[in-house]
Amino acid sequence: MKTNLDAALKVLREGGIILYPTDTVWGIGCDASNEEAVRKVFALKQRSDSKSLVLLAESADMIADHIEEMPEMAAQLLEVNDAPMTIIYPGAIVRKSAQQKGPCLAASCVAEDGSVGMRIPGSSEFCMKLLAAFRKPIVSTSANISGEATPAGFADISDAVKEGVDYIVEPHCQGRATGRSSQIIKVDLDGGIKIIRG
Repeated sequence: MKTNLDAALKVLREGGIILYPTDTVWGIGCDASNEEAVRKVFALKQRSDSKSLVLLAESADMIADHIEEMPEMAAQLLEVNDAPMTIIYPGAIVRKSAQQKGPCLAASCVAEDGSVGMRIPGSSEFCMKLLAAFRKPIVSTSANISGEATPAGFADISDAVKEGVDYIVEPHCQGRATGRSSQIIKVDLDGGIKIIRG
């Protein structure tokens, strides 16, 4: 696993994109703070950049660093949740210039309303080690061209996607992935909850 981690980290730090296993399905990933890298992901997926992306974070603290305020309801959900769950948080902190200091996200990762979806992939040893070493959120969008079916496993990923990334993590790093997309819940600061995908 170490060889794959080192290679994936090198690509992420250089602004490239990777194909990697998550706690759910295989994902196309990049540095979520790098606007140019995020645009490469949209180009590969042939997807409109008006659609936001799901990000992976190592911990609740990493999530909190990238949003203006942690909704109390979201914090409670993170404490009790034991299945893959993406939470859409309000108030993403967006990179406004290359010189900006502190944690921030590429604007293309964020929805028009300023929200951002993030998940802690706790059941994926590879993802958690990658996030711990990278120390920033990583984009995790399904490994398919926009409009095509989400691949359940590595064998289902198209050659177009495999050829379009800078590094492919070896399938043996997959671990206990569910093979299904995560639940998505949108949480407001006032405690409101909306289930986007059950």
